[in-house]
Amino acid sequence: MIERRILALIITAAAFIALRMQFDVPPLDPAIATPLAKLWRMAGYFTVLANLALGVQMAAVAMNRPISGPRAAGFLVVMVVVGLTYHLLLSGLWKPQGMAFWADQGLHTATPLLTVLWWVVFAPKDISARHLPQWLIAPALYGGYALVRGAMSGFWAYPFLDAAALGPVQVAINLAGMLVGFAVVGIAVIGAARMLG
Repeated sequence: MIERRILALIITAAAFIALRMQFDVPPLDPAIATPLAKLWRMAGYFTVLANLALGVQMAAVAMNRPISGPRAAGFLVVMVVVGLTYHLLLSGLWKPQGMAFWADQGLHTATPLLTVLWWVVFAPKDISARHLPQWLIAPALYGGYALVRGAMSGFWAYPFLDAAALGPVQVAINLAGMLVGFAVVGIAVIGAARMLG
């Protein structure tokens, strides 16, 4: 139906506009003032990578490409975790102003809420507990990527992954907790699918 594609297009626009705004925010560190350096820094954040992937996927949906129930639910799980993590754990750590504020709201509030709306109204609901492990692949891969990147560059995108400050044992505990969080959200999504389906 056309409404499904229109909302997907709106999500695509929201994700890419927020990403562009984030790119245009003046950097606090002069060392990342070049476009390539800014892109590389942005690529360290799970939120940025998740919104980029969401924008591409929703663009495909807007062009009437099919999306499976498990794949749609996987994007929902990721975006719900993005929104909850930011608003419950990270938003109090800084107070962005101007364009930085709106970029943050776009990436952490608008796209997760729009994704929830799209999934509830339009997504196929043919999911079950057997799909849960595949929704943990992206965060697990990101955890490894963030640790390797941080060890090589000294830049830690999130304080709970800062191995230099917290030590490997605490970071391993934090990563395990992160995966548990994704699993809990995944279980909630499966329950919601059963109710809505």
